Amino acid sequence: MDLNQVTLPSLSLDKSIPFYLKLGLQLIVDASPRYARFQCPDGNSSLSLHLVDDLPTGAGVVIYFECKHLDQEYDRLTAEGVIFDTVPTDQTWLWREVALSDPDGNRIILYHAGDNRLNPPWRIN
Repeated sequence: MDLNQVTLPSLSLDKSIPFYLKLGLQLIVDASPRYARFQCPDGNSSLSLHLVDDLPTGAGVVIYFECKHLDQEYDRLTAEGVIFDTVPTDQTWLWREVALSDPDGNRIILYHAGDNRLNPPWRIN
């Protein structure tokens, strides 16, 4: 089994599409204003946006994008005006990550974990 895509709710694809393009995703389906789909620059997964009348309430979904050069990506996006909620930080779970939100408030984590992504020292074998 392989993850194909994650679909996020959006109140405005006009605002969300440029945000995900800025993150480096490639727009592969543009059925605006109701739907858009992006291919991730690395790997085979994709992300889609679906127009909704109301956003879900509560904690919601958190999307993690792994970046090989996290600090450089943070600097690039900051220079392009992307606002982050945190700065790149080494976490106790052996990942370096930074948090931000898309225009609809969906939580995004950019991170680098290397081999610890799937093989942390506490992995169950």
